[in-house]
Amino acid sequence: MRLSISIDEQVLRVIRCDQCIREYPVSTALNGEGFAVGSYRTPTGMFRICERIGDGEPSGRIFKARVAVGLWDPSESSDDDLILTRILRLEGLEARNANTFERCIYIHGTNREDQIGQPASHGCIRLTNADIIELFDMTTVGDDVAILPSHQG
Repeated sequence: MRLSISIDEQVLRVIRCDQCIREYPVSTALNGEGFAVGSYRTPTGMFRICERIGDGEPSGRIFKARVAVGLWDPSESSDDDLILTRILRLEGLEARNANTFERCIYIHGTNREDQIGQPASHGCIRLTNADIIELFDMTTVGDDVAILPSHQG
């Protein structure tokens, strides 16, 4: 199985045996594409899932530095970019995106579900919390991930 993320469409596709079996709306970086540390940009190219974090945690579990630290309360407004519910940590497979692991670029749940479908993240790929649980249960360490560069502009 592999994942394909379209920055243009803000969609993540799950592909098995060359067939798309599921699509999820996502949110990639507000600042666009890029590879520099501290750029808050989404890297593009080929990756693999190198860690799966949060199995069995409740929806809305807050992670800091990949450690569960609390539970998000949706009634509390926050502009923070919280990492919630599940984490699929990415490792870059190309020279240009080799720093992805150190940059802590993830596919994860978010407290900003209202922004799903438009660029808004700090570099990660955000999904709704329900969607990240479903996606997490379909993935394994070693699955390939392609983040497709934008063709707009």
